[in-house]
Amino acid sequence: MRFVSFTSLITGKCGYGLITTDGSGIVELGSRIVGATDLGQLVGQMRLEEARQFAKEPADHLLADVRYERLLPWPQKIFCIGVNYGGRSDEYADTSDAAYPSVFVRFPDSFTGHDQPLIRPPESLQLDYEGEIVAVIGKPGRRIPLSAARSHIAGLSLGNEGTIRDWVRHAKFNVTQGKNWDSTGAMGPSLVTLDEIGPFNDLQISTHINGELRQQDSPATMKYSIEYQVHYLSTFTQLRPGDVIFTGTPTGAGARFDPPIWLAQGDEIEVSVPELGTLRNTVIDEINDGDVYVSPEPQ
Repeated sequence: MRFVSFTSLITGKCGYGLITTDGSGIVELGSRIVGATDLGQLVGQMRLEEARQFAKEPADHLLADVRYERLLPWPQKIFCIGVNYGGRSDEYADTSDAAYPSVFVRFPDSFTGHDQPLIRPPESLQLDYEGEIVAVIGKPGRRIPLSAARSHIAGLSLGNEGTIRDWVRHAKFNVTQGKNWDSTGAMGPSLVTLDEIGPFNDLQISTHINGELRQQDSPATMKYSIEYQVHYLSTFTQLRPGDVIFTGTPTGAGARFDPPIWLAQGDEIEVSVPELGTLRNTVIDEINDGDVYVSPEPQ
């Protein structure tokens, strides 16, 4: 199953649903599943399987008639794993081989949805891209054994873990500022359940900027597998349904070019995994309204 969050361009109402089997529309679930008003609640209540009975129903909305929203409206926890794919440590001056994953967190409103604009703030021109596979927790757990980790994952999605590079270097041991500007990253377009996904190591992820291939790799080269990430994170905190893990980005981000290649207004970023689809966003600059900067209205 493929779940999405959306706003109808016809009625203006927010909703969530399943992509139809032919891929042309959405079966709306909010009116069919009592007690879950958004996708975050459905995942949080561990009720995804209830949607399967509606999977073959006709579409209530055409994809052309909706705007994609952030996949999960307000996840409690969003973890990000750094420097994880093969070759990533070579991109940094400190090439020490850490014994444990690099972990940091992001806030929900630092992400937007598929086909929504990424917003470059006036304080920095150094907006960068990081294409990632995103794991969504579907079952709670603490100290989850590695062998059981996959069973705690509801499904996978795609992410662009966009970063304001100069702001991640404002202080030592701290990337929070550069990782949490509003709408600098994206998540979506859909949550794909694991019955449609084979071994994670068989997946192939790519990132294109304006059609140019910049990143390409597979979880097979990860130092810390997706399953290990679930195991490790659950050691120090209770993982709950709806928690999100951005599992790392391959080599090839804009900061690693000489000179760096930052994203600019009008650039298009596409993050793709064949089994998960394509997450697409364009870049716009935050609007200067006199002395006050305001975010543009959703497009």
